This record gives sequence, C-alpha cells and structure tokens, in this order.
Amino acid sequence: MKQSQQMLESMEIYPDSHQAAKFRQLVIQGQKRHVNKSLAKLAELMGTHVEVRSSGNYVFDERGQKYLACGGYGVFTIGHCHPTVIEAVKAQLERHPLSTRALLNAELASAAETLASVTPKGLDYVYFGNSGAEATEAGLKLARLSGKRKLVAMQGGFHGKTLGALSVTSRTAYRLPFQPLLPQVEFIPFAAPKALENVLSNNAHECCVILEPVQAEGGVIVPYEGYLRDVERLCRHYGAFLILDEIQTGLARLGTWWGADREEVVPDVLLVGKALSGGVIPVSAAVASAQAYERLNQDPLLHTSTFAGSPLATVAARAAINVIKNENIVPKAKELGEKLVVEVQKVVGEICPHLVREVRGIGLLIGIEFEADYLAGDFMFELMHRNVLVSYSLNAHRVVRLTPSATLSESDIDWLLSAISDSAIALSKRNSSLNIANS
Repeated sequence: MKQSQQMLESMEIYPDSHQAAKFRQLVIQGQKRHVNKSLAKLAELMGTHVEVRSSGNYVFDERGQKYLACGGYGVFTIGHCHPTVIEAVKAQLERHPLSTRALLNAELASAAETLASVTPKGLDYVYFGNSGAEATEAGLKLARLSGKRKLVAMQGGFHGKTLGALSVTSRTAYRLPFQPLLPQVEFIPFAAPKALENVLSNNAHECCVILEPVQAEGGVIVPYEGYLRDVERLCRHYGAFLILDEIQTGLARLGTWWGADREEVVPDVLLVGKALSGGVIPVSAAVASAQAYERLNQDPLLHTSTFAGSPLATVAARAAINVIKNENIVPKAKELGEKLVVEVQKVVGEICPHLVREVRGIGLLIGIEFEADYLAGDFMFELMHRNVLVSYSLNAHRVVRLTPSATLSESDIDWLLSAISDSAIALSKRNSSLNIANS
C-alpha cells in the first residue's frame, strides 16, 4: 500500500514499461474504487494512458509519450503552462492564495478591471466564479433579479450541468434524471429569429434569452451572419434580457475577442470561462451592464461563494488576458483557424468523403461531422493512437472537435494534418462498403 501511494503521489514518468503499466493500473483502480466505475472500465478497455505533465502544445503520459493537445474543450487557447500565467500564479501562491473575504481583495479588483477592459463596451461589472456552470447560474440569477421569469434557450445549446444551467441545456439525456428543473423554460431552434420573435411577442418584458454565438457542444453549429444582431434587436424591442454564453467561444477562440464582436452585439450579461483560466487555474465570470447588475450592487450578499474570485484564480485570469493581448493571440487564432479548416476539409474530402458530412468552424473551433456516432468515436481513437488529443461534442456525438492553441508551430500543424490523414485512411478502409443511407 505504501509503495502504491508513493507511485500515485509522485506522478512521475516511468521509462521502464513495467513500472509505467503498474502506475497506470493503480490509477485505474483508484478511479474504479472512488471516482467512477464506468469511466475506469472505459479507460481500461480503450487502453487510455495517464497524463502527468504538460507544456506548451503538448501533454505527456506516464511512459513519456508526447501528445499534441488539440482538445481540452476550449481551455488551452494559449497552450499549457504558459510561463507568464505560471509565474503569476506561483508568486500569488507563495504570497496569499485565498482570501478571508473579511478584507479587500486587490487581485479581484484588478482582474475585474482587466476583464472589463476587453469585453464589449458597457459591460463593466464582473462576478467571478469557479466554473462555466457557475457563471451561467450567476447570469440566470441576474435575469431573475431583473424580473425575468421565462427562460428562452436554444435547441442544441449547452450551458452546464448544475440545476439552473441544466435547465437551459437542451440534451434530454442529461436533463431527464434530474427533473423537475427550473420552470418556464422553452427551447426554440437555433438561428431561427422568427421562432424567437414568436416567443418574445407572446411574453413581452418577461423573457431571458440565453444562447452561444456558435454552438460548441452542439457540434460547432455556426449561424448565419447577422443572427446575433437579429437576436439583440428582438430582445431590445420586446424588453427581453440577453445572456450571451461565451464560455467556450470567447477570448480569441473564434479569431475575435468575443463572438459578440463579430456583429458588434452587447448583451446584458456575457459569460466567460475556459480560456480565462490561462490553462492553469479554474475561473469563470459573468460580466454585466450596470443596469443588469444593479440589484447586486445594492445587495452584494444576494449571490456569493466562498472561493469565487480568489486571489489565485484572479491573478491567473489577469495574466491570461494580458498574454492574449501582448502575444497577438486573436489574429493568430484567426489566421491559423482559417488555414486549418481548409486543410482539414481537403484531407477528409479526398480520403473519406462518404464518411464525413461536413467540416466547419470559425477560428480555432472546428468540427468534423461524421455520418454516424461510432465513426466519430473511431476517428478519435485513431487520432489518439497517433498521439493527437481532440474533443467529442456532448450534444452531438457525430462531431469531433478540434480546439488547438493559437500557438501551433508548422511542425505541429504537419503532425496534426498527418494524423488526420492517416486516421481517415484507417477509417475508410474499415468502412469501405458502408451504406450511409442505412446507417
């Protein structure tokens, strides 16, 4: 037992294959006994290894194998362990990691000012949380404080799995076991302004509308140009409260600071997360207009959390934003994303067009939609076999997502495209006679 504990606590790389296998098995046993049996069994079945170290665009497992990180659900826009963020967090960790909340928190104020400086004009007040779902909860509560009782969400939308966030997340499989959820929630088609107007016109001044600029977990669903402007116009006309969920799309992921910037939209509340962490410390935020935040300004105890806005998390957020500014991450993400979409379309179009419906995306949020769920799973497995890590889509299992950092080198790009090509070839060979019409 003592040796097992020492191995697990050390989280070392084991060049010796026997030691590496022993370490991996210990991790699986721990997962099975105390975390989640099904996940442990799946990892065992798939031969999944243990990530023990990361740097830049790479993750390393217990054997020392290097992986190209092109997943992570939008967190690693500036890569893993960026030195600027790491140094800021290290210094804060040694100085004052958590606040008593009895005195003022200078790091909180500084990070809020920094974040507000890059959000759409008029969004000046920041509530920090620890996760994207917490940011969603804060946004929904601000809507309630503004008198909005009816929630309008989008089919295919994903906003988290806490009870409030789950109430506006559309996937039935996640919702059903926890019902009843929040009342007065209506789901309408994404990118369908007439459907939105029908709801708002029948419930004037009562609604809160929540949506993503691009549906990420929904399978990288990109709406028509001008859709967000249409949504904002309708919300203002009918007195609705608008929450724009940029937890995954914000902070350069789409090749702009925010999806809102693409159409010069200003919501009542902007939700932020994922890349706000700098890939180092979990942190999220709801950034609101003065009007939307007024009730919290009057009574700050209406919504609080012990760990929200901790010094450690807020210095990470401030450092991450400064890296995005100082290293020109926004234009880099735009340029790299445009290149990757074209190249990925070309590769799969030449090798397995009968297996792929579409490659689509904006910036560094790219989706490959397959003709069947199992094809997407097989493709991810093939990529992992070639040491490339990507993400699946929680609301659209046919879609594999690429969310790489904006700092991929030319050799990284070659690695990624080669892995996609080889994986597509392997998939095509196994499914050469697939009858899509009957799949």
